[in-house]
Amino acid sequence: MTSAAVETHGLTRRFGAVTAVRDLSLRIETGEVFGLLGPNGSGKTTTIRMLCGLLEPSAGTASVAGIDVAAAPEQIKLRIGYMSQRFGLYEDLTVAENLAFYGGIYGLRGEAAERRTAEIVAFLEIGPRLGQLAGQLSGGWKQRLALGCALLHRPVVLFLDEPTAGVDPAARRNFWQAIHDLARAGTTVLVTTHYMDEAERCTRLAMMSGGHLIALGTPAEVAAQVGGGGRTLEDAFIILQERDER
Repeated sequence: MTSAAVETHGLTRRFGAVTAVRDLSLRIETGEVFGLLGPNGSGKTTTIRMLCGLLEPSAGTASVAGIDVAAAPEQIKLRIGYMSQRFGLYEDLTVAENLAFYGGIYGLRGEAAERRTAEIVAFLEIGPRLGQLAGQLSGGWKQRLALGCALLHRPVVLFLDEPTAGVDPAARRNFWQAIHDLARAGTTVLVTTHYMDEAERCTRLAMMSGGHLIALGTPAEVAAQVGGGGRTLEDAFIILQERDER
């Protein structure tokens, strides 16, 4: 069996007496668009922070792009892209300056930086906005710029933490088109979302509740886990969460 892009075994994170993530075991293959679904407080963001090397696991193991997250967190950061719901842009810099700044952080210099930046600008169609301050962009354009900054160093795994929160439907649709284009080119994408229509666009889903896994599979497989014909993914999400809380 080939190595997975992301793999966890018994991954756990405790904050004092509170267990935010408990015994999470997942395998995400290269090129998947994998959705992490769950209400606030279910452990989604804590999971992503551990996988990004930002938070040390309390127990269990996890590897990303073949690297152990606990043993080599700094190496992980060189192989991944991370985009939070707050976007992490410098609003007093222009679009071009943000791209140049993040390119510098990832060690891109000279002609290589110019070539890669041009590729990102073309891919996300942000050329007309290069001279505009990031703070003056709409939510949809900020989203594109943040994705561009996360992609500059060609990450093999891309983590998106509720990346479409507060973005209009047209921008969400364009964003998801870009995500699937990346996946077809071999990038593995792990995305957290509250939107059921977005969850249905994922290759597979993991539903979380109270810090642990309550369902895993394709959107159709997850919907079928609650029984009864014609169940939607939203039905399954509500029913499985209620069962878990009981």
